[in-house]
Amino acid sequence: MDKNAIKKFAVWARRELIERVSQKAMQYGIEKDNIVDAAADSINGKVLTDTQKNQRRALISQINAKGYEEVMEEVAYTWFNRLIALRFMEVNGYLPTRVRVFTDEENNFKPQIIDEALHLDLDGLNMEKVYEFKNANQTEELYKYLLITQCNALNSVLPGMFQRISDYTELLLPDNLLREGSVIEQMISTIPEEDWQDAVQIIGWLYQYYNAEKKDEVFAALKKNVKITKENIPAATQLFTPDWIVRYMVENSLGRLWVEGHPNDELKSGWKYYLEEAKQEPEVQAQLAEICKEYAAMTPEQIKCIDPCCGSGHILAYLFDVLVQIYESYGYTTREAVESIVKNNLYGLDIDDRAAQLAYFAVMMKARQYDRRFFSRQIQPNVYAIQESNGVDRYALEYFCNGDSKLKAAMDSIIKEMHDAKEYGSILNITPVDFPSLYARFDEVRDDISMSKENVLNNLLPLVQVAEALSQKYDVVVTNPPYMGSSGMAAKLVTYTKKNYPDTRSDFSTIFMEKSMQLCTKHGCMAMINIPVWMFLTSYEALRQKILNAFTISTMVHLGRGVFGSDFGTTSFVITKGSVKKYVGCYRRLFDKSVDVDSLEEKERRFFAKKGEFFSNQDGYEQIPGAPIAYWKSQKVIASFQNSKLDDELIFRQGMTTTDNEKYLRFWHEVSINNIGFQIVDRQASIESNKKWFPYQKGGEYRKWYGNNMYVVFYLDDGKELIDLVTKKYPRISDPEFIIKNRNWYFKEGLTWTTLSSGNFGARYVAGGFIFDAKGSMAFTNCNNPIGYYVGLLNSAVTKNYLDVLAPTIDFNIIALKSIPSIVGSVNDVSNLVWQNIEVSKSDWDSFETSWDFLVHPLVLATEVPDLNGGHKATLADAYAKWEALCEKRFNQLKANEEELNRIFIDIYGLQDELTPEVEDKDVTVRKADLQRDIKSLISYAVGCMFGRYSLDVEGLAYAGGEWDASKYASFAADKDNIIPICDDEYFDDDIAGRFVKFIEVVYGKDTLDENLKFIADALGGKGQPREVIRNYFLNDFYADHCKIYQKRPIYWLFDSGKKNGFKALIYMHRYQPDTIARIRTDYVHEQQSRYRTAIADLENRIANASTSERVKLNKALTKLKDQDAELRSYEEKIHHLADQMIAIDLDDGVKVNYAKFQDVLGKIK
Repeated sequence: MDKNAIKKFAVWARRELIERVSQKAMQYGIEKDNIVDAAADSINGKVLTDTQKNQRRALISQINAKGYEEVMEEVAYTWFNRLIALRFMEVNGYLPTRVRVFTDEENNFKPQIIDEALHLDLDGLNMEKVYEFKNANQTEELYKYLLITQCNALNSVLPGMFQRISDYTELLLPDNLLREGSVIEQMISTIPEEDWQDAVQIIGWLYQYYNAEKKDEVFAALKKNVKITKENIPAATQLFTPDWIVRYMVENSLGRLWVEGHPNDELKSGWKYYLEEAKQEPEVQAQLAEICKEYAAMTPEQIKCIDPCCGSGHILAYLFDVLVQIYESYGYTTREAVESIVKNNLYGLDIDDRAAQLAYFAVMMKARQYDRRFFSRQIQPNVYAIQESNGVDRYALEYFCNGDSKLKAAMDSIIKEMHDAKEYGSILNITPVDFPSLYARFDEVRDDISMSKENVLNNLLPLVQVAEALSQKYDVVVTNPPYMGSSGMAAKLVTYTKKNYPDTRSDFSTIFMEKSMQLCTKHGCMAMINIPVWMFLTSYEALRQKILNAFTISTMVHLGRGVFGSDFGTTSFVITKGSVKKYVGCYRRLFDKSVDVDSLEEKERRFFAKKGEFFSNQDGYEQIPGAPIAYWKSQKVIASFQNSKLDDELIFRQGMTTTDNEKYLRFWHEVSINNIGFQIVDRQASIESNKKWFPYQKGGEYRKWYGNNMYVVFYLDDGKELIDLVTKKYPRISDPEFIIKNRNWYFKEGLTWTTLSSGNFGARYVAGGFIFDAKGSMAFTNCNNPIGYYVGLLNSAVTKNYLDVLAPTIDFNIIALKSIPSIVGSVNDVSNLVWQNIEVSKSDWDSFETSWDFLVHPLVLATEVPDLNGGHKATLADAYAKWEALCEKRFNQLKANEEELNRIFIDIYGLQDELTPEVEDKDVTVRKADLQRDIKSLISYAVGCMFGRYSLDVEGLAYAGGEWDASKYASFAADKDNIIPICDDEYFDDDIAGRFVKFIEVVYGKDTLDENLKFIADALGGKGQPREVIRNYFLNDFYADHCKIYQKRPIYWLFDSGKKNGFKALIYMHRYQPDTIARIRTDYVHEQQSRYRTAIADLENRIANASTSERVKLNKALTKLKDQDAELRSYEEKIHHLADQMIAIDLDDGVKVNYAKFQDVLGKIK
């Protein structure tokens, strides 16, 4: 099946149909913001027939009730459904006339129905009209008439799909259906005929893709806090369930229920996805035997099955297939089986009318597949769209109840409970009433003559049918529920779920899980595919307890990510009502790591290869804090949770929430270094320091042992301003500690970690002197063991083993860490290795200028090479080789130490049969040498030396605020005016490319300058001579790299005239003065303008005297210069305006605020 072709057609068809339907509406004087009087007899000079007037009035009424766009969408979708249904029926020979509606017998777009029009035996066909169209050669009008008549004729056998088209839907049938490029022609040409042979697959994918753009629109609006309304729930939540997962769910629920009561190996042999029951203990077998007795007493017609979120009917269709097999094995004929299945076994519900139509159609086509005469039997399936009782006609209700108080009480109950039902869908709780009496009354109404008869049958009957379906119990419930978090829910849905589903209300999918459990009979089965949050998150612990206490998980296929694209992960499972103590369930884990995204085909391959097969007793899950469904963990691991926990030995504390990070958090490099309080020991010391900013732990990327020290927080005078802000912002909070948490733990030695991480867990040592964030929580030792011991434990394979269960999502919260079992041993050995790892990791962190403890660039540090003559300057290649060797040694040492720590902790915990000590290279969080990255880093350091941020004569920061000391820069002078131009030629003495060349000469020596410049150019990867490559790097790429390194908070600011490179210059923000822009203008911009004028005049003279071939080249250069000159003239006006203002900046405001003051003349931060 070509899904790309299906998607292409469906997405296009939605847009096309909406546009064509809207055009038809316009022909009848109906536009979004302009509707001609509903009583009009003619539109644009065209006189309307009585039928058209009635249809037009009905259309206007619907638009007034629902809105123009909603009605256009509905009509477009109605025609889409009918067209795809007709196409399926014609391809499979299911049309009663046996005449194709869209193609000829060779599948050409030549509708057979036109050629056969005079010979058609079609109910409702007016042959006089046919002759009239034929004689007038009105083929298009004839085709539209035949299409509508065919749809109406199918109403007698498929009323759920082909309602009689006598309303505005007929009025809005698009024109030009026979033209090339029409919806019908595209449907024929885009989707291969063979793809139409499986109703479930083709209709399911068409339904999903048709809704794709609408889904994107809904979620885009949700990002703007527009809640998902009942009209948009279907588009927002629909996902087509892959076929093999449907088969797994049905075979292991309906199939298992039947064969456990009626053993049949032949039946099971045809079920490829059936999982045999695990071997059970005798006491478990005894419990199962009692349940099987109840199953054995069942006959096929007694099995009730429902999909409460049936979508396009995929699950219902396969339930149908398996039920046919069950009936036939029981001795029924196929025809008898089909009739009984449709009448007795299958129920389907959906919140979306159009989806329910398709599900209805899928069931009817499945019945027709097994019984060629099924359409003539006048049997309709129990597949319904959720109906609302809003606006029930009171006269029709009074007529129906006919003075019977019992009928009235039953209807009042249904009407009350189904008010706003489209808001809630199948999660509605409906009180059972006397449904047989209600149906008996409907039978009387059918034979009655009353003005209210049609109203009762069209509106009250569907309401009662849905209510009954929701109120009864089922032996088998199989579904793929809608996925929608509570944050996207509309107010009514939020209120309803809080009241009725308090344990599962966080997501629609888990609410449906609870509802499906409620729908089960005493020993009924519930099968579902769902997001796995319910298995682990603390917010679903109550749901897990319900399952473990009152249900039995018989099988599970944990699919991981990739089923619905790069998704949130999924799991499919079957649970049975009734707790079977010590039952061993069968589980499949079809992924290696939770972050892996594998194809559906790869998951299916793993399923058949029995990869990740586990057998687990669910009674053990309650031994684990939070009772997660940890099926893949051994009993030994589960039992280890009975030991003491880390909570007994560490004090875990969540940090502050500033409530305004934009104002109170900075990267350390943004502010003056003199205003940062480093190595503060406690709160009192912070007050006495009179510093404004203090180091701040805030999580960061996956990194172990040491690092991610990037932020500072404004905490002057023990955070007085922050506390005042919280008090004003949250007046109901009496104690600001609720927000500015755990202040007495600030500045203490401890460990930290990143709470939200898409990778592995990493603990880092904090020497003290830090405040910490809610997402950069900390832990402190509460026993005699050093904090380093716990850093080692938390970074070990043992902890990863436990966090797989306690925090399987990306949230490494305090509750999960507290619950890790603690068995202490080999403290000295562990501590020694850990301190080595911390030193190695710190050395790596401090090798880059983003660390506040950075001293000197490693490629500069490695320049001295000893020899017999007392040493000489190394080449840059030599320095890099030395650095590369150091990185490799550091990496290998850390990896070896981590593996040794794993061995120690695996032995301590006795998990030798569960875990191995090996560490993958990608999990070692120090950096190996990277030639291009490290050369770019050297260039950045050189720019820092040019500006005086660094010095070749002083370790660490030479200047980052405070008093300037020119004596620090003897070897390589810092730029005097803090302005370094970047030009495409060497126009200025302090041009950046020239200054860089000088830097390389000073550091590595004059003799090897050209060799070193070539090494740099080769690493950068540019074309041309080395100096040209380096200049182009500064012109085109340096600033983007700088913004990336400094996380979009650059300390060097680029004054940039535009894309023509008319003028570029860097300044260092910490050296900025109010007259800096004026000096840029007078000393550099004006100078550059003068040079451009001279160069342009020179080129014009040369062109006048040049040969023809030279003139082409010179004209190109002249055009470039003129463009640069024009760009610079415009730029000069902007910079003049700013220069006159003498704008000051405050480093405490950070880059974002200060940069915005000059945004018209600065380069964009990328």
